[in-house]
Amino acid sequence: MVGIDELVTYTNSLLDIERFDDYSPNGLQIEGRGQVVTLVSGVTANQKLIDAAIAADADAILVHHGYFWRGENPVLTGMRRRRIKTLLENDINLLAYHLPLDAHPQFGNNAALARELDFRIDGVMDEGPAKDILYYGRLQESLSAQELVQQVAERLGSQPLLIEGSDREIESIAWCSGAAQGFIEEAVALGVDAYLSGEISEQTTHIAREMGIHFIAAGHHATERYGSAELGEHLAEQFDLEFQFIDIDNPV
Repeated sequence: MVGIDELVTYTNSLLDIERFDDYSPNGLQIEGRGQVVTLVSGVTANQKLIDAAIAADADAILVHHGYFWRGENPVLTGMRRRRIKTLLENDINLLAYHLPLDAHPQFGNNAALARELDFRIDGVMDEGPAKDILYYGRLQESLSAQELVQQVAERLGSQPLLIEGSDREIESIAWCSGAAQGFIEEAVALGVDAYLSGEISEQTTHIAREMGIHFIAAGHHATERYGSAELGEHLAEQFDLEFQFIDIDNPV
């Protein structure tokens, strides 16, 4: 058991949230009961995850995608009202960590994704919009683009989309989970053979082909399901909590 204030203070410090100018608030977004015995984590605070957390008798939910996004209509009606009403009526805390959970060198989405895909981490972008969240490194052995895609599909349990930028094999790679397809030119500047992210945009295809870099869109959800799970496990060990990661399937 841990007090919610102690849990939030510890997690905020661990993820160093003050370093980030993020698109939504990081930390405690919805306040619930004061003591936490059971923690549930997931990728996104959708209604299905909230309902599953209630069924698990959770005191707190930890997610990567929470609420109150910059530029979003702040009016609490419809879907937004139902979600928050359910949390408040059941006295459940909602903790959300966006960019800090992408960036953390141990529990972050990109570090965890590297372990899942057996990528060697050589470094992290240290400047520009991709600072702290664009990782780069090497494969354990050189693979063709098709071989790497097959490996990613097997490890993540989803079918990636491949845009082949050349006919060369892949030895070096950069990656950033989620909707980070816009960092493809930063990946090109790193001189890597391939770039992996969660999503793809129309222009990504042309950039990959014209700049000679393989691009793999492995799924937003599929690339971001590991950080909240590993962080939740760590918090459970740190504070002796009951813990469950609940994966609400999302094909995107």
